[in-house]
Amino acid sequence: MTEDVRTLVATASRVLASQGQDDLIWGHASARDDQGIWIKSAEWGLGEVTPERVHLVDPAGTVLAGDGARHSEYPIHTEILAARPDAGAVVHTHPPHAVALAATGQPLRPVSHAATMFVPPAVPRFTATADLILTPELGKQVAAELGEADALFLVHHGIVTVGPDLPTAVVRAVVLERACHQQMLTHAFGGWPGWSDAAEAADKRAHIYPPRAVHAVWDHLVRRLPA
Repeated sequence: MTEDVRTLVATASRVLASQGQDDLIWGHASARDDQGIWIKSAEWGLGEVTPERVHLVDPAGTVLAGDGARHSEYPIHTEILAARPDAGAVVHTHPPHAVALAATGQPLRPVSHAATMFVPPAVPRFTATADLILTPELGKQVAAELGEADALFLVHHGIVTVGPDLPTAVVRAVVLERACHQQMLTHAFGGWPGWSDAAEAADKRAHIYPPRAVHAVWDHLVRRLPA
């Protein structure tokens, strides 16, 4: 079981990197454990993560199993999972279009299939700090702002996505960045030509993103990883 979850976190990390969400050595994905979270060790890029570079961290930040330096932002993961019993995994990355869109103050609009995975309602925005989330207290604030949503903009910082499992959280991170990119392209072509209303957006979410389809997207992204 331990080796399975380490392999899953390593694969999730490499999928995120392959989708343009690597940011040098920053960004991380985690999976819930009874004792805390399985997360990559610090000082490695997402694309470099192997099962041996994944360790178990408890809610106090102690490394219980595995090697390597612990990520300082572990409270994002531990506090969200403490607040969200429905969630089994958390992703935190710094994808460029999502960071840029959040910084404009514009809400994400359902201008594309991708955006309807999240809106409506609006993707919440965390603005208490743009600095690193280094303490349990800040982690609790992030969790409170996320609430019951699937995604959160950490304004001037990055994104957070959650899911019942790590494949779902990863796919949500990938689709959120695509949605932000598509909205910025829409704006670049001039004005705001329109977007789906709330009812249509909800219908699209149900039709496009049922759990089976989300897991099929995960399988597709894993198949595309270099051998």
